[in-house]
Amino acid sequence: MDEYIDIVTKDGQPTGKTALKSEAHKNGWYHNTIHLWLYTKKGEILLQQRSHKKNIHPLLWDVSAAGHIDAGESFIDAALRETKEEIGLALKPHNLHKIGTFLHETSYGEIQDNEFHQVFITELKVGLNKLQPQEDEVEALKLVSFDEFEKLLKHSDTNHHFIPSNKSYYTFVQNSIKEKLGL
Repeated sequence: MDEYIDIVTKDGQPTGKTALKSEAHKNGWYHNTIHLWLYTKKGEILLQQRSHKKNIHPLLWDVSAAGHIDAGESFIDAALRETKEEIGLALKPHNLHKIGTFLHETSYGEIQDNEFHQVFITELKVGLNKLQPQEDEVEALKLVSFDEFEKLLKHSDTNHHFIPSNKSYYTFVQNSIKEKLGL
């Protein structure tokens, strides 16, 4: 879907301008996205397999829920909306814990992806069977232990599991979750 998003500067400051997502990607304009990582008290992380229909990194495993922030929408509201849309999970604002902002600048053919990921974590308090993956966005969902996460990440250059260029980002997320759990 091609929605209107807010355009920001290279430093992440609002410009007051909006554009269609496709225009932002075509022109390399900076904008915000949300990433929400869900974890369990047992030390597992919920991973989402990107749909085979996706143009970028189809079938690779990534963040629990993510998406672009609609023009005028808050980061929290976008995180709640995307989580509900992608995996059918309704959360409350107080559930979300922001762990950072990460600049992602990558080119995928005709797409110049210049995004500030607004990154949140929260505890997953329902079983996988209660989640409803959105067909056009999500191929599958799974929980992986911290040990499995680290093994998959270590070999991401060859195992076609994670997006290899995101290693340091994934490590930061896992460390933030461990810290939240007091591990």
